[in-house]
Amino acid sequence: MGFKIAIAGATGNVGREMLNILAERAFPVSDVVALASSRSVGTEVSFGDKTLKVKNLETHDFSDTDICLMSAGGSVSKTWSPKIGAQGCVVIDNSSAWRYDADVPLIVPEVNPDAISGYTKRNIIANPNCSTAQLVVALKPLHDHAKIKRLVVSTYQSVSGAGKDGMDELFNQTRAVFVADPISSHKFTKRIAFNVIPHIDVFMEDGYTKEEWKVLAETKKMLDPKIKVTCTAVRVPVFIGHSESVNIEFESEISAEEARDILRDAPGCQVIDKHEDGGYITPYECAGEDATYISRIREDATVENGLNMWIVSDNLRKGAALNAVQIAELLVNRRLISPRLAA
Repeated sequence: MGFKIAIAGATGNVGREMLNILAERAFPVSDVVALASSRSVGTEVSFGDKTLKVKNLETHDFSDTDICLMSAGGSVSKTWSPKIGAQGCVVIDNSSAWRYDADVPLIVPEVNPDAISGYTKRNIIANPNCSTAQLVVALKPLHDHAKIKRLVVSTYQSVSGAGKDGMDELFNQTRAVFVADPISSHKFTKRIAFNVIPHIDVFMEDGYTKEEWKVLAETKKMLDPKIKVTCTAVRVPVFIGHSESVNIEFESEISAEEARDILRDAPGCQVIDKHEDGGYITPYECAGEDATYISRIREDATVENGLNMWIVSDNLRKGAALNAVQIAELLVNRRLISPRLAA
């Protein structure tokens, strides 16, 4: 007997990717239900070789559903995740709504799988921010070996992190440049085509943006609250794939060669690091891939026990949909849930 799975926000970029990944990884399902707002009811989405008609989230009965993969935005999750969890269905939420709640585990399976047992307090599990997910996958094995003291992170985030509207804006602006049409900006604060924007999410009182704060708060929650973290988040004209330049200061000595060896053996990591033209990974090459790729590993001579590295991953997969499905797999593999219909 398989599990009944609901996808809330099934018509969005991440929701569609969740459906693809459930099928690709042969998740043990008995039934999959695609859900969205009332305006999307009747829209068709694909699940493997099947076509699903989208149903209304607000009228769906979750009493016989085992897991809800929630990718409908923070405000929707704030309203509906507690209601769904109260019906006995475990919610794995992709928004930022629950990440900082002490009673909700924030999970990257390669990093802190044991924390998942805390989901029973609310029946909600949080998926981290896309840029944090790939970051901590690469940092965890290094932290275990030499203990990280301080991180300086600069992100280069693709427009798909802003949803379909962000991707459409990059496409439309790029086309407008080549045909000399007027360029208008609606999703982003400035033109994104052939440009970079050092601003993601809202500004906070200290001058950092909410996106930058998320990297700090989530890294501390999942990896180690003692790590000092600072971040600059930048939107770049790339459709899919987030990149990060990361400077790490460790408590103990660690060489670049040791770091390469550790990361080559680490779950979810793929090292591509040759000191030659093209001997590194770019976001274009990581699109559609599950791994977190690490390149440009080198020692930083300006600090004691310092390393620099370049981290790239598909933000729609490991940064969102794949990680959510991996959390669901963790629930199943650890026998933390069983199919309710079978019971």
